[in-house]
Amino acid sequence: MKQIKSILLLLMVALLPLQLYADNKEEGELNIPEIVLEHLSDSYEWHIASYEGRHLSLPLPIIVRSSATGEWHFCTVHSLPQGFYFDGAHHGKIYERMSDGSCVRPLDLSITKAVAQIWIVVLVLITVFLSCARWYKRRDETSEAPSGFVGAVEMIVMTIHDDVIKSSVGESQYRKYAPYLLTVFFFILACNLIGLIPVFPGGANVTGNINVTLFLALCTMIAINLFGNKEYWKDIFWPHVPVFLKVPIPLMPVIELFGVFTKPFALMIRLFANMMAGHAVILSFTCVIFLGWSIGVGYGIGLNAFSIIMLLFMNCLELLVAFVQAYVFTLLSAVFIGLAHKEEGAE
Repeated sequence: MKQIKSILLLLMVALLPLQLYADNKEEGELNIPEIVLEHLSDSYEWHIASYEGRHLSLPLPIIVRSSATGEWHFCTVHSLPQGFYFDGAHHGKIYERMSDGSCVRPLDLSITKAVAQIWIVVLVLITVFLSCARWYKRRDETSEAPSGFVGAVEMIVMTIHDDVIKSSVGESQYRKYAPYLLTVFFFILACNLIGLIPVFPGGANVTGNINVTLFLALCTMIAINLFGNKEYWKDIFWPHVPVFLKVPIPLMPVIELFGVFTKPFALMIRLFANMMAGHAVILSFTCVIFLGWSIGVGYGIGLNAFSIIMLLFMNCLELLVAFVQAYVFTLLSAVFIGLAHKEEGAE
């Protein structure tokens, strides 16, 4: 009980700057949906903190190609070239105003917040696995099993490798797909965990970005369909169902072919929706603090206590969800890949 009280006290102290900001903010209606969507969306700068209307942000490199002249421009949000502007109606994306008055979307290769977060995740994963590899390099087969951090990483790797990949893909094929599936698992897990850190260099909603989950789902779709055996394609175009379901109207083949696209689509939406919803709920409870203190001190104290309890609960829940979503995406990918390597005559 004393530990819970200490945690609540620390959280109240940590949230004190938010209370001061709420007291000093200009009069106006607090638009919680707008604030939440703004923090969930990608951006061309990394917002770190705000105080008394002043924003501390890290500008990120903007790389755009003009549709009018074909010239490449390298800049930041504070030095956007003439003719380019941020369109608030399209989530703050960069648009170019042409000479005829029309507006077009230029080729945009900018390093956005999500891209920068992915680079940070990659650096973290490289550091973790190179340090583990260095530990194994200094030992031989007669050495004791690793303990501590290296032992924890080995436990996670072997759990995913043996209980998920090997059992789902099959004994004969799992070795080819283990590197990809392990990479996907640790990438999603690291993105989820670092995304829960509320301050720089964390907080970016990478797996809650539909573009990232779309790419991961496409990678799984390629692994399934590019390397699927003849039995897999036979079950799609000539499944084991009564003939009247296949000719003259190919009802079941059409349904099976449709499933080729719905499987990766389900992977994409499941990861995207779960992670975005979790971040949205946490941000919403954080905004309740601003809402309460903008109404009055009494409401502020009551809503503060409620928000702290819910934030504790939601952050603990999101820690679990971070592991669960990485596990589920890897498990379903392994199952779908295993189905693409069915043995002849297997049902």
